Amino acid sequence: MMNQVRLGVIGIGSMGSSHSGWLADGRVAGACLGAVCDIDEARRTWARENLPPGVKIYDNYPEMLEGGEVDGVIIAVPHYLHPEMAIAALERGLHVMVEKPAGVYVNQIREMNRAAEERPELVFGMMFNQRMNPLYQKVKQILEEGTIGGIRRVSWIITSWWRTQKYYDSSPWRATWAGEGGGVLVNQAPHQLDLLQWLCGMPVTMEAHLKYGSHRDIRVEDDVTAYFEYANGASGTFVTCTHDALGTDRLEIHGDNGKIIITDSRTVTVRRLNKPESVLNRELDFRQMLALVKGQTGEKLYTEECFECPENWDQQHIDVLINFADAILKGEKLIAPGAEGINAVEIANAMFLSDWLGKAVKIPVDGDLFYEKLQERVKEEQEGRR
Repeated sequence: MMNQVRLGVIGIGSMGSSHSGWLADGRVAGACLGAVCDIDEARRTWARENLPPGVKIYDNYPEMLEGGEVDGVIIAVPHYLHPEMAIAALERGLHVMVEKPAGVYVNQIREMNRAAEERPELVFGMMFNQRMNPLYQKVKQILEEGTIGGIRRVSWIITSWWRTQKYYDSSPWRATWAGEGGGVLVNQAPHQLDLLQWLCGMPVTMEAHLKYGSHRDIRVEDDVTAYFEYANGASGTFVTCTHDALGTDRLEIHGDNGKIIITDSRTVTVRRLNKPESVLNRELDFRQMLALVKGQTGEKLYTEECFECPENWDQQHIDVLINFADAILKGEKLIAPGAEGINAVEIANAMFLSDWLGKAVKIPVDGDLFYEKLQERVKEEQEGRR
């Protein structure tokens, strides 16, 4: 019986080198580093100089998948390649952990998910590290306990993804339709899009307005304003950009019986109404309502609880990998199953498609139509047109 999972890392750039380092340093209980792979000689040189001598280094991933040094892989390469590499690993009987996002368009992710479904004996995970953030785990618990009742409205302003032009110029694939598949929605915001659906469920309609290269010399989106609705009639807004040097991170979840306010992904305020809003709506006239709001009745409108959960970025990733190893070794339930990776991409695809069509679109999106419109942007980019 296996007592340690040998993991290989495909792509040892920024995130891949972090995963490799955590594994090599023994920080991932139940797992070790068996091999790494990168097509870039400079990254392979880094691996030879920084990783233990027993770690095999490859310049192409098919050879690593066939090499026999690994039981599973972490895929940390540009987004378009995630499904292709995941399928190749699954077909060779290897467990798979995919970095966010799951891919660029839903059709390729649906194919990846089918490949995983056909091999239920293999563990397929997604690197949504924010699901290991104690703050969001606490918020999910509060929602599941029904503390604020049914959700009525969700609003997330996440404009703290400030990126300068030098960031975009650092690699030719960044912020391109052909290389990355988009901008802020596929690079910075997938974690928030995943948390949005993990906490509040999937919306059923989406209407979005995007700006492309509005404050940066790029062709993809750097500014997004979206409105969406849920099946129960609840509504939501999502605002993000990469050009706000004083960025905001504020999530409000408004329910029948109260509200959750999260600021800077660090501080949570839970306000619970002493009576459901639907009851107050029936009972109070205008004067009584004002008196209660102003605290003139001797009664409190709500009770409040606040707590802080400082973010530990490294540990969140490590905890996802520990969970992944435990799922392989002990059958533990995954915190972020790979099949759920499609949800954040589905939301992003819906935002793009709504803007491109100039109207609201339904979720699940028309995968064929989205791909067709995406290829139009790729062609325009290759021809040097906006």
